[in-house]
Amino acid sequence: MDNLEKVFNEIVETYSERLYWHVRRFTCSHEDTDDLLQDIFIKIWKALPSFRGEAQLYTWVFRIATNETLNFLRKEKVRSLLRFQNADAEIERKIDSDPYFNGTQAERALSKEIAKLPEKQRIVFIMRYYDDMPYEDISQVLDTSVGSLKASYHIAQQKIREALKKLDISF
Repeated sequence: MDNLEKVFNEIVETYSERLYWHVRRFTCSHEDTDDLLQDIFIKIWKALPSFRGEAQLYTWVFRIATNETLNFLRKEKVRSLLRFQNADAEIERKIDSDPYFNGTQAERALSKEIAKLPEKQRIVFIMRYYDDMPYEDISQVLDTSVGSLKASYHIAQQKIREALKKLDISF
């Protein structure tokens, strides 16, 4: 096994579970997440020879995963429009029908409200709230300022809190 394979295997071993949950929070589907993870790891494998260590490996891997996930979601949105379906309703259906979801009704409601957020707010919220990423790391992954991220997170948090309050669920 050459050095590149060794590094790739370490990446897969180290990040598989974290990436699974990171992607899953966007797709709300086990099957879509599994498919996407394969695509993400193929992309990482192909890009690995050009990784020069200018960014942390962690943020580089998450940037690839996040971009692949967002591309997938954009394609899904277009597919929904072509089928004359509401993309938000489709996400809610996935959340409600997911046999692997084992959360409470409050967690299900939170997932639905997160899915309704605009793309940037949703990304920042998931990375900060669920992945517990520092703003500085999110800034590197998304190539945006920390101040902008803090504002997006705050707005997302307010929207979610207000929506859950209407449902009589505290956040």
